[in-house]
Amino acid sequence: MSAPFKEERLRRILEAVRENGQVSVAELAERFDVSEVTIRRDLRELAAQGLIHRAHGGAVQATSAPPEPPVIQRMLQGQGRKESIGRAAAALIADGESIFIGSGSTTAYVARHLVDRKNLTVVTNALNIATELSVAKGVTVVVTGGMMRDSELSLVGHIAEQSLREVRVDKVIMGMRAISLEAGMTNDYLPEVMTDRTIIDMAPELIVVADHTKFGKVASAYVAPVERVTTLVTDTGIDPDTLSRLEEMGIRVIVADAEGEGNQ
Repeated sequence: MSAPFKEERLRRILEAVRENGQVSVAELAERFDVSEVTIRRDLRELAAQGLIHRAHGGAVQATSAPPEPPVIQRMLQGQGRKESIGRAAAALIADGESIFIGSGSTTAYVARHLVDRKNLTVVTNALNIATELSVAKGVTVVVTGGMMRDSELSLVGHIAEQSLREVRVDKVIMGMRAISLEAGMTNDYLPEVMTDRTIIDMAPELIVVADHTKFGKVASAYVAPVERVTTLVTDTGIDPDTLSRLEEMGIRVIVADAEGEGNQ
């Protein structure tokens, strides 16, 4: 196959991704009358240049999640959205349960709404979450060990993962750096990925708290498919099409309005 033809094919693949948001290997192979092996090679080349993101069975547009400021700074951003999401997520937790709360600014708002609970056990790998719950008389807080990620105040790495494997909880509540219906849930810090996956395995019920700004973006490290989420708590800014597709996947979606009431 000549180089000019290949270059033209790569250009047209990139145009298709940008126009449609996503493409499949099978579709591209049929369009260009080449093998799926050739298309996969083309997609790997485009992904290596940062022009697209690989997804299961194809590729998606490279809409990268922008760099995030430290968690303490993010606590002051979008406070109304995070407050309402936090309240709605906390309403899913009953007294007497054992739960895990992951690191992040939105999860910290969930913790704030649990301080009056009774006989609640909270496992966390986040120092800011433990601090939020330090005044809660009816909450037992269990903090993992691990290497501290300064910007997130989270404990990650093999020590944290070893601790997490020793614990089982009723529900896991965590935030996510970026969520793409095609590329899945992704993070931007590679050393944290295995910790995130260990957390997800702690319970059959996974509650993800994420405002609308996290959707349609892809970070560098794949964590898990979106279908692994059992309940998503978000805000009213979520795109209606995204909402419908999430519900079609069988995910329970709670949209928290400005007053903090959850609508399903």
